[in-house]
Amino acid sequence: MKYIIRTLIVIAVVAAAGLIFLYSGTYNISAMVPHNKITLWMIHRLTDNSEEHYSKNIVAPNLNDSSMVMTGFLHYREMCQTCHGAPGIERSEIGKGLYPHPPNLAHSAKEMPPSMLFWITKNGIKMTGMPAFGKTHTDDKIWDIVAFLEKLPNMTKEQYQLLDDATKGKSVE
Repeated sequence: MKYIIRTLIVIAVVAAAGLIFLYSGTYNISAMVPHNKITLWMIHRLTDNSEEHYSKNIVAPNLNDSSMVMTGFLHYREMCQTCHGAPGIERSEIGKGLYPHPPNLAHSAKEMPPSMLFWITKNGIKMTGMPAFGKTHTDDKIWDIVAFLEKLPNMTKEQYQLLDDATKGKSVE
């Protein structure tokens, strides 16, 4: 019985300390100051595990259709390039000012399966600046973006520029 009482007291003290910390305002939430290592570790674990959990049963269509890739490029250029950059193109001031920093998808997209890229693009990520495009795009349009993201890691800046030149004046429907 003493063990249970001691355990409950420890839990109550930890909970009270947590509440005092939350309400104190001492944690600097500024995007100019990185999270401390413990907070960063917790956020990464939570994000990685959530993305993996919610994307595991998503089945990708054939992403090698060139029209999907081209449509995906148009969406990427219009909505993603600002924050994520592209081969030969740096992030904009908006992308550079976000914290956490948006990943450079020309590198990191190759590390994620299409199902995860789809889930992230559709649902967004809370408190990162990554919007949920599922509110404005059909699943087919999101798969177009994923089809382009699958090609992006192997694309040179010259190839990206050729796509950009070939689609001047075109925008997403």
